[in-house]
Amino acid sequence: MADDLLTATLERASGRLAAYGYLLTGSQHASEDLVQDALVKVFVKRRRIPNAAAAEGYVRAAMRTLHVDRLRRERLWRREAPGQVVREEAPDHAEAIATSDAVARALDALAPRERTAVVLRYFDDLTLADVAGAMGLATGTVKRYLSDALDRLAVEVGHDAFETERVAVVETEERS
Repeated sequence: MADDLLTATLERASGRLAAYGYLLTGSQHASEDLVQDALVKVFVKRRRIPNAAAAEGYVRAAMRTLHVDRLRRERLWRREAPGQVVREEAPDHAEAIATSDAVARALDALAPRERTAVVLRYFDDLTLADVAGAMGLATGTVKRYLSDALDRLAVEVGHDAFETERVAVVETEERS
């Protein structure tokens, strides 16, 4: 039964899961690894997942968790052993085709945490509090990441083409 559900999930959502992984990581290779890791995490345990749509939700949530955890581990590792870590963010030739889209180029220019915050907020449509909870950060920090990212995206894509809600980073109240 679990094999049938896995097959149905892959037939139904493999393209969307790969695209979601690419949005989070910015790399086709890292995206494929993330999807595979999430599938293993979801389907290795016996769970009562009613259908492929629900399984897709579980896999997406696992992808989000795995990605954020990987960012944390890499940050810790870079802080503890900076001379031993090599960043593997060199784009491959296959990505050159995908980066022809202006939004993809703009997303590639963002720092990993900014990119993750943008994807969680605007692609997953999570609230600021939910993004902060998923990333393990304060809401104000998420607001700063989103503000900086939206400023960069507006420059890359163009102010007229890039319209989205803006959240005040610092809320001030005027008192008499």
